[in-house]
Amino acid sequence: MKKGRFTDEQMVWMLREADASSVAVVAKRYGVSEPTICAWRKRLGTLDSMDVKRLESIERENARLKKLLAERDLEIEVMKEISRGKY
Repeated sequence: MKKGRFTDEQMVWMLREADASSVAVVAKRYGVSEPTICAWRKRLGTLDSMDVKRLESIERENARLKKLLAERDLEIEVMKEISRGKY
């Protein structure tokens, strides 16, 4: 996935700033487009920076578990092939 210019915490901070003032002013100040801020709002919504950090750690853990599951499934398939004598 492409790494953006801003971290999720910065995006949340900008969204809170856009809540206090207008989206156009915040977009111009930070050099992003208004649709970008709207997309961030869809993705990050009502989260605060602590929630974003927790979400990132959960996403990392989920990716690690998916990798472990895929490796385990591969090992099971290899063991089935060996037991059938098709090695």
